[in-house]
Amino acid sequence: MQIRGTDHSPLHWLGDAIALGFFENAVEITGDLAQLDEKLGGTLQELITEAEFTGKTGQKCVTRVGSNTPIRKVILIGLGKIEGFKRGNLGAAAAAIARLAKKEKVKTLGINLPLVEQNASKTAEAIAEGILLALHQDNRFKSDPEDKTLPLETIELLALGKQNEAIAQAKKVVSGVILARELVAAPANEVTAITMAETAQAIAQDYGLSIEILEQEDCEKLGMGSFLGVARASELPPKFIHLTYHPEGTPSRKLAIVGKSLTFDSGGLNIKGVGSGIETMKMDMGGGAATLGAAKAIAQLKPSAEVHFICAATENMISGRAMRPGDILKASNGKTIEVNNTDAEGRLTLADALVFAEKLGVDAIVDLATLTGACIVALGDDIAGLWGTDETLIAQIKTASENAGEKFWEMPMEEKYFEGLKSPIADMKNTGPRSGGSITAALFLKQFVEKTPWVHLDVAGPVWADKESGVNNSGATGFPVRTLVNWVLG
Repeated sequence: MQIRGTDHSPLHWLGDAIALGFFENAVEITGDLAQLDEKLGGTLQELITEAEFTGKTGQKCVTRVGSNTPIRKVILIGLGKIEGFKRGNLGAAAAAIARLAKKEKVKTLGINLPLVEQNASKTAEAIAEGILLALHQDNRFKSDPEDKTLPLETIELLALGKQNEAIAQAKKVVSGVILARELVAAPANEVTAITMAETAQAIAQDYGLSIEILEQEDCEKLGMGSFLGVARASELPPKFIHLTYHPEGTPSRKLAIVGKSLTFDSGGLNIKGVGSGIETMKMDMGGGAATLGAAKAIAQLKPSAEVHFICAATENMISGRAMRPGDILKASNGKTIEVNNTDAEGRLTLADALVFAEKLGVDAIVDLATLTGACIVALGDDIAGLWGTDETLIAQIKTASENAGEKFWEMPMEEKYFEGLKSPIADMKNTGPRSGGSITAALFLKQFVEKTPWVHLDVAGPVWADKESGVNNSGATGFPVRTLVNWVLG
């Protein structure tokens, strides 16, 4: 499939189908659109009337063109209110158009959507991202893929000019999102700590990143007792992955992205029971998947920042070597942890990963993790939680997420809640009371970042979608690769 920008207006475009976007309560057929409607034999106005199309968000309709013209179909998409219309809204509209065009067996499609931020390049990039993510299909594990519809061959972005560079940039970002999607979607017998390390090595080789894989012995020498406490029950060796992107010249800043990388979480000896969603726990490396996806995209985009990508990868399994409730682990910063729940293992792996990241002397650290069900209870499936120690860094992540169309909500770092994590025999427990569970998890992680500005992202809800929404199909979403990329690009 080819996506390209063109100077052609909707009036002068010829192809199978044309898609037009309208803001809510601003559905007017005037100027060039009036001439286009006349050319199409009144099809536009007729479709608007019959479908009672008002331009509300998500509203869409399609009809055949009855007049003698190469354009066979017209697609209308609602953009919602013009106030607050952002890049993410534009990508979602483009995704909806692409899905509908595919369903209608369109081969050549022209898309006419409004400028975002009055910027043709940003508009083209957002539209291309939306199209590519919506049309991505993961059929790796099917012997006979169900999708046999003819693919779209050509999509032209009308009245935007050539925009080759913007579309190429969108493809690079999307390649990272798709890598994250495919890592999360793959079963735990396909994606292990070993294969995650191999994926990181492939990224390093293909795009010129440096890589360091710490084996169990290396982690032992660094005192990573918290990470290794989780890893010791698995039959597969843990892998501590450290990828680094080095820009040309002096870096503008040095950043670290740390992703939780539990390739399967049984719960350990606090085993997940019936109805716990244990069969979905291949997704517990969603943070690590997004970290590697961001690495792939950033390596191609070549920003001025130096970026370290860190994944402490392992499984949380059950065996005679498994950590037990009541065990005490010592992290690499010397802090001791009483394990009162082996199913709160992600924070134990992140503890040593955060200590490692801070020792790199970076300017900021962002960790992301499918950390707590409590965050899903608080914010639902579509919104991730955000905690941080630095207002500037928090503002950067918020801006990056808005540009990406990925939703976060800042949560309180309520220090008083740390009382629930105190242990009578160690520095802390790994879980606190049931109430405020996502907050106490963030407070736990905070103990392993001493001075560096830090943000924690709990992405447990949005890494998977049960139904199609925005640019995401059902299944793994690749959340929040685009936010991370936007943050690094600044």
